[in-house]
Amino acid sequence: MMIIMRTGASKEEVKNVVARVKSFDLDAHLSDGSERTVIGVVGDGRPVDKNLFIRLPGVDNILPISKPYKLASREFYPADSLVPVGEHKVGNGSKVIIAGPCAVESREQLMETAKAVKAAGAHALRGGAFKPRTSPYSFQGLGEKGLKLLAEARDLTGLPIVTEIISPELVPLVASYADVLQIGARNMQNYSLLKAAGLTKRTILLKRGMSATISDFLMAAEYILSKGNQNVILCERGIRTFETATRNTTDINAIPVLKSLTHLPVVLDPSHSTGDWRFVCSLARSGIAAGADGLIVEVHPDPANALSDGAQSLKPKRFATLIEDVNAIADVLKERNITPIPMQ
Repeated sequence: MMIIMRTGASKEEVKNVVARVKSFDLDAHLSDGSERTVIGVVGDGRPVDKNLFIRLPGVDNILPISKPYKLASREFYPADSLVPVGEHKVGNGSKVIIAGPCAVESREQLMETAKAVKAAGAHALRGGAFKPRTSPYSFQGLGEKGLKLLAEARDLTGLPIVTEIISPELVPLVASYADVLQIGARNMQNYSLLKAAGLTKRTILLKRGMSATISDFLMAAEYILSKGNQNVILCERGIRTFETATRNTTDINAIPVLKSLTHLPVVLDPSHSTGDWRFVCSLARSGIAAGADGLIVEVHPDPANALSDGAQSLKPKRFATLIEDVNAIADVLKERNITPIPMQ
């Protein structure tokens, strides 16, 4: 449920309500609006009597949250969240473009790509140091050596780095290098990993599982939020269907649907959605037009010899053209005040 404080409620009144909530072994999550504070109350699923709090000084009203995902819901936080990616903010109309190779392969490959995506207008550099692969014989990444190369690329370009975490025990190591921690589709329901990510102070980019429903996806985000980390970006990356013409089936529907259900930013991964570089640009343009808050795109200087996912990677020149296209679409949407969810 949500405890809505009166306009002008004092910090002491808010503090007392939070203390009262915690005295019943419930979690209190604050959302400070421009006019008033909302306190989200989350427990173990058992009903909570609102009469425990309604008469406390400073309390204006108490409302239930109907969705199973409480903290991720727009019922709890109606406004769009702004989430940091380095010094850049994503959400509420501010777009983010994250680009780079699927995997860090070498210093030469990474630095060349980093400089190219920076020049094209990307806001962050992606690259996998630890790679969960379907086959145990596929390239698994360079590990900490890859993280060090990513940090070197950040020093070179100023781009914050986005890289994947694949197990709870690796979270502290990866967080010591990365600006944004990515949780991949295969780990979307790895609850131990979600909890560990929630305990960090890093922004989390959470990818939708290949067979996950929208509700499953938001409940996974809830695990991260419930541990105190409010900086979560959702990523639609295609789902598995009967269709085999592309690697996955892009759920474009998910973008406006998620924007209607949650305050968290939503980005699209057109690379994994299609698995084919020929379709990446069309899908990226569609995602921005549908209201996505950004893109995460795979870029490689020599896709034919990439150690991972070369077939879906753009060359730097084509990526630069894509940036021009999606910026033009975003400008039109902003100019004409077109939003993912029409106002009543």
